[in-house]
Amino acid sequence: MKLRKGIYILPSLFTTGNIFCGFYTFVAVLNEEFYLAAWAIVLAIVFDGLDGRVARLTKTTSKFGVQYDSLADIISFGMAPAFMVFAWKLMPFGRVGWMAAFLFLICGALRLARFNTMESEDSSGSFNGLPIPGAAAVVASIVILSEERIFSHFPPVFLVIVVYALAFLMVSNIKYPAFKKLGLKKRVPFARFLFVVLMLYLFATIPLLALGFISFSYALLGPLGFLISVFKKKPASNTPATRNHAEKL
Repeated sequence: MKLRKGIYILPSLFTTGNIFCGFYTFVAVLNEEFYLAAWAIVLAIVFDGLDGRVARLTKTTSKFGVQYDSLADIISFGMAPAFMVFAWKLMPFGRVGWMAAFLFLICGALRLARFNTMESEDSSGSFNGLPIPGAAAVVASIVILSEERIFSHFPPVFLVIVVYALAFLMVSNIKYPAFKKLGLKKRVPFARFLFVVLMLYLFATIPLLALGFISFSYALLGPLGFLISVFKKKPASNTPATRNHAEKL
């Protein structure tokens, strides 16, 4: 029995574009063109979002595509942003700086490995931990906004804290929405449609601020949801059982 060999061209082309953007990030960083390096990561995120959706729409999903996509992600969203942020601002911190960059990379790799071994994560509608493209988007947004002088007085020590926090969020069990099923062919609530229109308006009018707002909002969405769930689980102090116990005392 002969094994069927070959790959699906269309989704693999998008994944290859993802890898190219990650590679170009290294080239731009070596030339000290950090602004272009950050935008290359943003473009890699676009390619990463398209390859899986194209594969599902054209019914060309495969195990090869899943593994190829993971390898692309560790290059474009793990190694590339870690190298970029170290060369950009973390190098003067010495060991603390390069350890922060390495921690970002290793936590991203662990996040991808866990994702590939948890089949239930795909069908639950949420991710365990911050997805590595989301972490890379935060780093790229900081570089872009800083190079555009929007963050003109950005303290480098704050960047070290952000990198460590992103590394922790990637390997945490905090839930993040997946946004994989957009429901383009189904009826959706009016509020969701209004939210999409608002995001498109922001990108059309203030694209740089919109990029930073969305990336930071998504990164903070998990911790905020976790805190809300913790407060909801706490028993209220004015429950009937509590009041009866207080009256007996």
